[in-house]
Amino acid sequence: MMAQSQLRGAVAAAAVIMLAACGQGGTQAPAGGTTSEQIAIDGSSTVFPLAEAAAEAFTTSQTAAARVTVGESGTGGGFGKFCRGETQISNASRPISSEEMAACAGANIQYVEIPIAFDGISVVVHPSNPLTNLTMAELKKAWEPAAQGTVGNWRQVNGRGPNTALQLFGPGTASGTFDYFTEAVNGDGGASRTDYTPSEDDNVIVQGVAGNPGAMGYFGYAYYEANRERVKALSVNGVAPSPESIASGQYPLSRPMFIYVNAEALRRPQVRRFVDYFLQNAATLAPRVGYVPLPAETYTALSQRVANSQTGSAFGGHNEVGLSITDVMNRPLSTDAAPAQ
Repeated sequence: MMAQSQLRGAVAAAAVIMLAACGQGGTQAPAGGTTSEQIAIDGSSTVFPLAEAAAEAFTTSQTAAARVTVGESGTGGGFGKFCRGETQISNASRPISSEEMAACAGANIQYVEIPIAFDGISVVVHPSNPLTNLTMAELKKAWEPAAQGTVGNWRQVNGRGPNTALQLFGPGTASGTFDYFTEAVNGDGGASRTDYTPSEDDNVIVQGVAGNPGAMGYFGYAYYEANRERVKALSVNGVAPSPESIASGQYPLSRPMFIYVNAEALRRPQVRRFVDYFLQNAATLAPRVGYVPLPAETYTALSQRVANSQTGSAFGGHNEVGLSITDVMNRPLSTDAAPAQ
């Protein structure tokens, strides 16, 4: 079995090759800069495959491009580094939180918020599981804090499920996917039963679900796409995760993914060139690594946001579910956290 890093590298390499074959899908930035310059990216493991593909394509296609490194310490871990000035770009599978906004403000770090693609958190089970659908209410039965110590069999979640012990696998608490899922399912970001196997490594979740008939797990759609022969994705409220249902917002666990760019670093020509390149080619790269591109007009508007260095967040420091990309783009940007509602 291919290790996760090898799998991701193969997916990114394929995306680079296909991008080159498609003419790069955008306007190439002018040559310049130096190979000694480095751009550091860290954060979400969900966004990682897309950011890695963009970094490799940028380095391959540019003359004397900067060296772009991409880490995956989780959305929360990535924001920690970003707000300490250790990275220029932070990958995030949820918006920046009020605590993270305060940390960046305390370090005098301003940022440009860029939705980069759509994802749909995929709920997966062992292929032998007879169920094909769970409702949001049934997901809550399985994952809410009150389920700990009381809900331990599939029949307690859904009467048509297997009569077997329920074993849960999911992202760790530093993950933006964890935050978004718990907000959407349990109504409170971070509220979850704790008697599950957590990991920031999505391959651990894949292995746990693929190797256990009573397992359930969740992660980004790209990881389901890469492992659809090993695990089965359930429909949620009768809607299966797919590029079409994710882009339309019909799939209940659809969400935008983000990159956050340090506004001061954006003045550096190589950082600007990379961000421009990412936006120009995201529509081609996203489907190559299992994600769904935003509408073309959204990327155009975001390129203008970058050109104008418009800083702040459209979310006021609070994760929200069910927003369309039009809703997000129409919101004003603010560097101040809004009161919790």
